[in-house]
Amino acid sequence: MDKAGSHAFDLLDERVRRWVWEQQWDALRDVQESAIPAILAGNRDVLLSASTASGKTEAAFLPICTRLARANDERGADRVPTGIQVLYVSPLKALINDQFGRLDSLCERLEVPVHRWHGDVSQSAKRRLLERPSGILLITPESLEALFVRRGTHIPRLFSGLAYIVIDEIHAFIGGERG
Repeated sequence: MDKAGSHAFDLLDERVRRWVWEQQWDALRDVQESAIPAILAGNRDVLLSASTASGKTEAAFLPICTRLARANDERGADRVPTGIQVLYVSPLKALINDQFGRLDSLCERLEVPVHRWHGDVSQSAKRRLLERPSGILLITPESLEALFVRRGTHIPRLFSGLAYIVIDEIHAFIGGERG
């Protein structure tokens, strides 16, 4: 990676940068270069628009994971954050499963748990999240609605630490019931 030409890369947590190196990326993509400083600033909403397979997911999650990792470092190992910190809403279970695989390898080194919640996820995995909510939750709109309806009393505790909401494929939600 051409570190000298990437201000955004230098802003990332060292563990996140190491993960990027391990992916053998030659450089960050344009959407990542633009998004990383804006998301790290944390003072506004950010909308990312780019073509398919352009690195939008990483453009969002590299800085988000940087902020989560740094917050965990400041908090200390003995103080686990309470509540889900990132809510990722996706229109498709398959996309959630794909993102889970991609995020889990990065987040494992940061000690940030990644959870899936949709119809194919086991009840035991859902129960574990309800008992110890933290990290990143990947969910469909229908599952999010069901969570609010069926487990409404859990919502304040689940989302008490919510810092980020990532809506993937937002165009799939516009103008329909799912939006």
